[in-house]
Amino acid sequence: MSSNTGRLRVGLALGGGVARGLAHIGVIAVLEEAGVPIDCVAGTSMGAIIGASYCAGLTVDELKANAARAGWWDISRPLPTANGLITFNRLERWLEDTIGEYDVRDLAIPFAAVASDLVSGERVVLSRGRLCTAVRASSSVPGFAHPVELDGRLLVDGGITDNVPADVARLLGADYVIGVDVFAHVLRRRLGPLGFGVAAIETMVRHAGRGDAECDCLIVPPMEGRSYFNFSHHEKFIALGEEAARRQLPAILAALARAERAVPTAVEPLPLAQVDHILIEA
Repeated sequence: MSSNTGRLRVGLALGGGVARGLAHIGVIAVLEEAGVPIDCVAGTSMGAIIGASYCAGLTVDELKANAARAGWWDISRPLPTANGLITFNRLERWLEDTIGEYDVRDLAIPFAAVASDLVSGERVVLSRGRLCTAVRASSSVPGFAHPVELDGRLLVDGGITDNVPADVARLLGADYVIGVDVFAHVLRRRLGPLGFGVAAIETMVRHAGRGDAECDCLIVPPMEGRSYFNFSHHEKFIALGEEAARRQLPAILAALARAERAVPTAVEPLPLAQVDHILIEA
């Protein structure tokens, strides 16, 4: 709890889900409209993209505008090799163009991206270094996108080790963590080659970590039947995020109000400057 304001520090844990992750914009919009402070953000994959953009200072309107004009060929290009089918080099350039060049530590709101070490299987938390590279590593779906080499490690999508990184938000200083999970697993009878790959990733994500269980409030927009890959449905995804957030808003406001009436007793969180740029847990 902040000793200066007597309120809980609120953190977001934003999960991956490709285009479905645009729902995070709707969640942020509802929280802002209700006056809920966002003091830090931990993000995985698309959650890292949206979280990094917001922490760099983009407004909700700017996030919505980016969602309207972003597509697969803005952030990736085909490059079939032994390492993957596509490269997200364009994602880094797109982020540079939309939010600028940042070190993760220099963002207006504390932020960390979650990736996975492809060799060791460990979770890797990126809280320092070049923001665009950290976000690209967090978003590189194994088997589809080329991994990112960073500090001698091969990094891929954080969703396979921790898709809703609630404890990372707490590490950044959050007392109250709002998680957003857009990765609903739906069994399909008709898969096809791409569908089998997606189903395998869904299975890994379902069994990776329990970040969703560590949230004080978990927002789950209804994503059954929604495509992971259709960015043209951005308005619908954002609306689903807004609707899900509004359903949870009374509970969030009640929890924050109770905390404001309580006597602050919590220990001050670890300053962001003391967080290592790569934290590795088995």
